[in-house]
Formats: sequence, structure tokens, C-alpha cells
Amino acid sequence: MRVVIAGASGFLGTHLSTHLRVHGHEVTALVRRETASAHESRWDPRTGELDAELVSRADAVVNLAGASIAGNPHSKKWTQEVMDSRVSTTRLLARTIAAAERPPAFIAGNGISWYGDHDGAPVTEDTQTTGDAFLTRVARAWESAADEAVAAGARVCVLRTAPVMDKSSPPLKQLRLLFQMGGGARLGSGEQYMPMISLRDWVGAVSYLVESRDVSGAFNLCCPTAPTNAEFTQALASALHRKAFLAVPSALLKPAAGDLAPELLGSINARPAALERAGYDFEDEDVREVLAAALA
Repeated sequence: MRVVIAGASGFLGTHLSTHLRVHGHEVTALVRRETASAHESRWDPRTGELDAELVSRADAVVNLAGASIAGNPHSKKWTQEVMDSRVSTTRLLARTIAAAERPPAFIAGNGISWYGDHDGAPVTEDTQTTGDAFLTRVARAWESAADEAVAAGARVCVLRTAPVMDKSSPPLKQLRLLFQMGGGARLGSGEQYMPMISLRDWVGAVSYLVESRDVSGAFNLCCPTAPTNAEFTQALASALHRKAFLAVPSALLKPAAGDLAPELLGSINARPAALERAGYDFEDEDVREVLAAALA
């Protein structure tokens, strides 16, 4: 297959590109600098620059572009950049896909925050979005930006991705150091569910969606059994052979985390129902297996 990837130089994009190439696919990375090889194509979402011919020849286009959410949650500039970097890239790709004579599949990155806080209720792809948290608003606008591709009849898969756990990337990289120094702590009550997925399952699931020509819609990229924050805290402490007796009160966390506080204290008991229906078999089904794979 011919696959075009935006955000190919990021952590997830790098791993996905390598996996697809190893499995015989032709991968072209969209870059914002001068190209350095035949496997790159220059684009600029701010100006609308994009090789429409490249897109029209592709079998699938994957969008993983977007500013890091590891920024200053009290900065208006940061919040605008997080929003604009996701919406503008998705909209340009969707519009270009829609204009193609034979629209390629669009694998559109997104976040599990789309759902908002649902307490302990099970959350599947049929669950509605709720609340007004910052990343929930971002995810709604991000997903809507793909509508032109959907309307044109393209096969669109929306990746509602939970935090991807790997020892070399955030958030686990920072948490690992914190726990090793004895600073591991549950957040608030610890009863909130926090979905996650191992890197190998994220790469495996996205590759599966790229290659599966008859599936579309929203997909929760998370392990089948979401842990609570307390369960995650204990599992990580155990995996690192540390103790975790501390707790960060909600009253302290909310002002410190700003716009990201709902992501730390909100609860999304997400399940990957659509992926399971599509036939994907998870390697890591719960928090202990996710952490074992991540820390290996």
C-alpha cells in the first residue's frame, strides 16, 4: 500500500512508519522543511501547501500532526496552538482527500478526551461526548475537521487515542523517574478511570486499520480493561519496586494543572469495542500487561 503520514517524525509517527515499511508498505512523510529524500513531501497547513497528486495516489493518509500537550496549561498561546495545529492539519488533509477522484482512506488522529468525564460508566464508541474541558473541546473540533472526507465517501477511521505507554516517551518517561525517586502518588481520590494503551498495541491497531479496507468510524485506542488512577499508581509502583503512599489532593491539583486538570481528575472508563468488533487482538489487555510491555 501507498501510505502518506503527517506527523511522521513524532514519537508515534516514527514507530508507525517503521512498522509499515517493515511490512512492505511505501511510506511518504509530510514535512514542513525542505525534503531530504524521495520518501518525503513538503507541506504547510498554514498556507494550504500540499501535493494533491501525492494524496490522490495514496491508499491511505494518516494524520498524527499536532503540537505537544506537554506545555504550559495556563498559557493562552499554548491552548491556541494545541487547537489550531490539530484542526488545520486535519481540515487540509480532509479537503484534499475529498477532492481526489478516488479518495484514499483517512486515518485521522484524535484523543480519548473526546468523551469528557463519564464517572465510572463504561464508555464505548457509541457513548456521547459531554462536558466543556479543554481537550474535550479540542477533540470535538479535531474530529469535525475530518467531515469533508466523510462527506466525499472516503473511508475515515478516527483514532480516539488514550495515553500511549512506553518508557521512552511521555507520560510514562516522567512518571517513571518520579516513582523511582519515591514521589509516586495517586491523584485526587484515585477512583477516576484513566484509559491507556501500550505502544505495540497502538502501532498494531493503527496498522490494522490502515490495512483493513472495510472498516470505518471512530475507534477507541485503549486497552480492554481501563484501570483507575489508584490501580495504575499501585501497578507502576510495583513494577518499579517502589512504594506509593502519597496522594495529591484535588484542591491542589486543579489550580496547578489549569486546563489539564480535567484530564487528570476526570474519569473515562473506555473500552475498545469497535476495534474488537473489527477483529483486532490486543497483546496487552490491562494495566499490568501494558506496563510490563512499556518497561521491558
